[in-house]
Amino acid sequence: MTGWPLLSTVTFLPLVGVFLILLIRDEGTAARRNIRNIALLTTVFTFILSLFIWTGFDNSYAGFQFVEKAPWLDAGISYHMGVDGISMLFVILTTFLMPLCILASWESVEKRVKEYMIAFLILETIMIGVFCALDLVLFYVFFEASLVPMFIIIGVWGGARRVYASFKFFLYTLLGSLLMLLAMMAMFWNAGTTDIPTLLAHDFPASMQTWLWLAFFASFAVKMPMWPVHTWLPDAHVEAPTAGSVILAAILLKMGGYGFLRFSVPMFPDASLYFQPLVFVLSVIAIVYTSLVALMQEDIKKLIAYSSVAHMGYVTMGIFAMNVEGVQGAIFQMLSHGLISGALFLCVGVVYDRMHTRDIDAYGGLVNNMPKYAVVFLILTMANVGLPGTSGFVGEFLTLVGVFKVNTWVALFAATGVILSAAYALWLYRRVVFGALTKENLKGLLDMSTREKVIIYPLVLLVIFFGVYPSPVFDVTTASVDALVNNVTLSIEAAQAAMASR
Repeated sequence: MTGWPLLSTVTFLPLVGVFLILLIRDEGTAARRNIRNIALLTTVFTFILSLFIWTGFDNSYAGFQFVEKAPWLDAGISYHMGVDGISMLFVILTTFLMPLCILASWESVEKRVKEYMIAFLILETIMIGVFCALDLVLFYVFFEASLVPMFIIIGVWGGARRVYASFKFFLYTLLGSLLMLLAMMAMFWNAGTTDIPTLLAHDFPASMQTWLWLAFFASFAVKMPMWPVHTWLPDAHVEAPTAGSVILAAILLKMGGYGFLRFSVPMFPDASLYFQPLVFVLSVIAIVYTSLVALMQEDIKKLIAYSSVAHMGYVTMGIFAMNVEGVQGAIFQMLSHGLISGALFLCVGVVYDRMHTRDIDAYGGLVNNMPKYAVVFLILTMANVGLPGTSGFVGEFLTLVGVFKVNTWVALFAATGVILSAAYALWLYRRVVFGALTKENLKGLLDMSTREKVIIYPLVLLVIFFGVYPSPVFDVTTASVDALVNNVTLSIEAAQAAMASR
């Protein structure tokens, strides 16, 4: 790398905000205002700086860019950072959502404001680090470290069952990742390096690939989460504060999908092909089963949480279709879901801040006194369903096309999720927004404030923009996805030819 270390600056800039917040000793009203302002300015500046990654990115180059590398340990482990067309957009999504999360917490978090903002800024550094790390050990450190701030955010600022939800979240994800750590040690012993670009070119033995794939799968499947290891997610979402739910759904879940794209498929292609039917079955079950479970929910957040599990089923299907359409659709679906689910949880936060309940039965007829909120919620509901003209449609359609090329029956069963998602999403919208305004405690509710509009309107505009014009995303991802699919195809064909010659 020549010039300024842009990735490291973007990654660790939030820690500067942490340092400034730590200098504030007072706990009064003025101090809390200053803490919020520092957190907001830090995240805004981080986002602006991250845009230089986008503008300086060469779309025609499939390899890693903005590479920074420095020796770290004598064992060959290095501080190695870089982004390609797959990871760069997740960095931008993270930096874009963080200022909105700080604004969403502006009035709802009144206790321990200092600790809350510090936790979010540290979490931002960790999340960016996950998507930029090009060394196994560095990736694992960032990947596991993300548990700690989110564990604290849920456990301290969550709802009534926050301790139960935070420990469930922590234990599920930690246990899965321990197997991944063992796999990384085996990879180091076999390849002699922890450098990810080098490992991507390394040919692991077929027998070893199976066990390595299963170990990584244990970690990433929980992180996504895939059925049946998804049960921690609804509890975590319900108990987390609004901004915590946004980050959990929009970024932390995507680490699992990113892991599949960075490790499982390109490094263990033979095992990925072997376990492809398993992934398809689990994905279809996730889409159908969790959609049916969502229909039975009485808590708005829990319904959206089960919806997230269903939508992640399309992502895993697309990734393991291992063709261009499937992988492109999976990446786009992850980015789209980050915008849509984040905005939906923010919409829940709007009414929760007013009513302090998430029970669907507590609402009804909000269109009468909150028309702007009703329009925003409708657009996001349609996007969640996958209506053409919204970003939700592009990702789902491409993943289904990719899977259809591999297995028609899997695509057919997965397509039923479109119908089921319409059922639970429209059912929720009808009960919350439509109808007569009969409940007395709802009649005094005011429509969205200026702050709430500033938070949600950009997400709504992006959902529509990328639904109509998805090219900015595909321009970035095409070269890297094509290289990934070609390399995987060649590896599989070479392995099959070797088996046939025996």
